[in-house]
Amino acid sequence: MNTLSYKTVSANKETANKEWLVVDADGQTLGRFASKVAMLIRGKYKTNFTPHVDCGDNVVVINADKIILTGKKWTDKSYIRHTGYPGGQRSLSATEMFEKDPTRLVEKAVKGMLPKNKLGAALFRNLYVYAGAEHQQSAQEPKPFNVNDLR
Repeated sequence: MNTLSYKTVSANKETANKEWLVVDADGQTLGRFASKVAMLIRGKYKTNFTPHVDCGDNVVVINADKIILTGKKWTDKSYIRHTGYPGGQRSLSATEMFEKDPTRLVEKAVKGMLPKNKLGAALFRNLYVYAGAEHQQSAQEPKPFNVNDLR
């Protein structure tokens, strides 16, 4: 076997081919949808995936206000935060957060599935979530993508 012909290819910022994708969240279940969007942002489906490099795509999520939660998650799922002061723990149910801002449900679900380091923070900046069908990234000419095609 000629080992010179089998070189491991590592992507870097210059060689990563990043694309713009539009994903529709209409009728999708939140967790399953967020895991597929996180895979797109991370670039794990690409052949030149490199774990320490941002080689994923920029993803625009539309219709975030039509996302589905199964079971009793609309009332039982709670999002907890802390103000930083003693006794400052606050919580919101999924319904309350959805009424305030429907895009935050998708953003929090996807952010929780990205790495918890500087790379994860950089990857999260590649996500754009909109409540309606209109988005502001039309200048980038994003391609429509069906997340149901991913395994």
